[in-house]
Amino acid sequence: MKNSSKNLSIIDKGLTVEGTISCKGKLIVKGTVRGRLNGETVIIARGGAVYANTNVSSMTVGGIFEGDIRASEELIVLSTGKCSGKVICKNLGIEAKGMIKASVSSIVTQEKKSEKAAG
Repeated sequence: MKNSSKNLSIIDKGLTVEGTISCKGKLIVKGTVRGRLNGETVIIARGGAVYANTNVSSMTVGGIFEGDIRASEELIVLSTGKCSGKVICKNLGIEAKGMIKASVSSIVTQEKKSEKAAG
């Protein structure tokens, strides 16, 4: 039997973390994060809040996100989610009633601009 454990971290309700967080695997935020967040898969649960500059592979927002986000794969805003700030992502999904108030750019667009500037 293959042991394929993925890391799972939880910032639970009532817990506030300030500073820089770097994580592998999946991070579920039910509490509050302030500062900087680097990770693979981040899920902000309903009732959770992240006020940070982030660099992730994938983020799902079911609570509140405020700040700058770079998602190399996807950003999903659920119907209970609120996202504001600056967003750079490859794929963006917003459920009905999900709220986004942000400057949004595609990673593909950013890469094309870099290629043009380089020559």
